[in-house]
Formats: sequence, C-alpha cells, structure tokens
Amino acid sequence: MADRATISVYEGRAAEWRAEREPKSTAEIEAFAALDRPDGITADLGCGPGWHTGALPSPALAIDAAWSMLEMVPDHAPSALRCRADLAALPVAAGSLAGAWASRSYVHLDRRHMPLALAELHRALAPNAPVELHIFEGDDDFEPFSDDDFPGRRFSHWPQGWIAPLMEGAGFTLDALERLDQPPKAATLIVKGHRARTLPDTVGPDMRLLICGLNPSVYAADAGAGFARSGNRFWPAALAAGLVSADRDPRRALIDHGVGMTDLVKRATPRADALTTEEYRHGLDRLAWLAGWLKPAAICFVGLAGWRAAVDKKAQAGPQPQELGGRPVYVMPSTSGTAAGYQLPDYVNHLRRAAALAT
Repeated sequence: MADRATISVYEGRAAEWRAEREPKSTAEIEAFAALDRPDGITADLGCGPGWHTGALPSPALAIDAAWSMLEMVPDHAPSALRCRADLAALPVAAGSLAGAWASRSYVHLDRRHMPLALAELHRALAPNAPVELHIFEGDDDFEPFSDDDFPGRRFSHWPQGWIAPLMEGAGFTLDALERLDQPPKAATLIVKGHRARTLPDTVGPDMRLLICGLNPSVYAADAGAGFARSGNRFWPAALAAGLVSADRDPRRALIDHGVGMTDLVKRATPRADALTTEEYRHGLDRLAWLAGWLKPAAICFVGLAGWRAAVDKKAQAGPQPQELGGRPVYVMPSTSGTAAGYQLPDYVNHLRRAAALAT
C-alpha cells in the first residue's frame, strides 16, 4: 500500500527535508506521551527524523518507510528502536504496542486503503492503548500539492464528517477530534482515540461482496476474526462456496478475493441480545456511509436480526427490496452453531446467491 514515488522522495532528500522543516506538534506529543497506557512499547509511525520519537516513553519504536529518515532518528532519540516498514504491514506481534503516534504519515495513503491500514494498527495495539493521528482536512484523494517544494509526493485529505465512522469501523473509540489551521499546506485534523476491544473492518476498494455480521462476540474480538468459534458455520460455508481460500483470515479474504467484512454494531458483547435498537440504527447509518464510499458490488447480512431491527421487521432470507448506500443487499440466516434448522449446504447456497447478486 505504500506509495513508492512518495517514499523515494523522502529517501533521496531526507537531509534536505529535515533542514527545511521544523518540528511541529511539540505540545501535542508531550500530552500524548503523558497518557496512561498498557505495558509495552509505544510506536512513532512515520517517524521521519525522530523529532517526536524522543518525547515518547523509552524505549520507543520508530517506524518509517524511508531508511534515510530512520538514519537520523538517533540524533533525537538515541535509545529508540528503529524499523523500516509499511504502515499497512506493521512487523510487530498482535497486541504488543502500548500506544501509537502518527504525525502526518497516514496522509500518504490512498483513502480507500486507510481502513485496512487502521485494521493493521488495531491488530498491533493492546486493548485500550491510546492512539493519535494527525491527518489533513479536505476532500482530495491521493493528489499532489500543486506547489509542493518536494514534488513527487501524494496526499489524502479527509472531511471532518468521515472521521467518526472511519475510526469506529477500524475498532477505535474516538475521544476527541481537533483542528489546527493551515500548517503549512492544509488544515490538520488531530484524531485522538483508544483501541477498543472489538473487531476492525477489513474493507477496501473493488469489493465484490461485503459481509456484514450482527456484532462481534467478545471471543471473536479477541481472536481477531469474525465468526471465529469452531461451531460457527460461516467460514466452512465460505470455503465450500469458493468465496475464500483461507480459514478465519479476513485480511486474505479481502486482498485475495475481494470479500470485505464488517459488523452492523461494532460493540463486542457476549450475547447479541445485549444490543439496542438505537445501536442498530446508528450502525446502519455507518454502513450506508461505508457502502456509498467504497461501493461494494453487494452486501450480505449474516443473520436476519439486525436487518429486521434496523430496516424491515418482516424481512426474509434472500435479496432485499431496499438498497444500502446504493448497493444491493442480501440477507441470510445466522451461521451460529446455536441456530437451528440450517445445515452447511444451506449456508453455502445462500453465500453463492449473495455472490451472484454482486454480478
């Protein structure tokens, strides 16, 4: 997902870039460094020359896609660990990071790839770990600045109204959204949150089918995959239907097969009957935004309860007369092991019909 052209600019002109820039957000990094956090290492994602790394609890982890930037980090953070890596593929164990700071680094991602990059960040963070992202405000998707003094770079800009559904879908609690005026090319949005104990969406461009569960169980949230229990029949059915080729691997389902995964309600619960009608309706609004933005070919709701609660209380399994975000909708029965009256071939048939709706 990393933009090779942008990285090459930083690789070739890192020293020049540092000489012509000044550290920004010094007050913000000090406040972030003082936050309570779980045990572990805090990461500076897209660290650049390490201006902010030294303010983080030691030892901090400095990650950047440009080695020329990482070479300058010891000047500002002598004890920091350094790692060259893509923001979309963090080389750390699940739940190992105690916090993540990212100042104007995610601005170099195509907006459509941001949800999967945030899902990767969610995977890497411990539950309740703080996160702060600085991104650009606006509505431009991965375009260069017309007067960029380091040409060749591309940037994405985000409408303020997109931030809450983006972060919720990525599995984060949004604590605050602040705005800094033009420093220097565009206004900056400061996104402050915590890693929630839930599942992040695995979604992106060119999805042929978006699978929507009701809400994550606590078991699934901790396992890192929806429908994770051995008795749940979703993954066996998806494999048998030819929808996916790897068991309980939502990332591979998206990347290899264009099958995205989300939930109507992001809050993880031991039982689905803990959800409220208001949560269903709020979740439907978020899904309508997501579908309108990323335009999956079709959406398949796994379980009738959510669609009935939020849209049509008399809905039956099959294609629905209502669209969501302008996309066709298919509703199928719950694949839970406790759901009576359905066998694996029934679910395989439903998933194949949902895939056919997408064409």
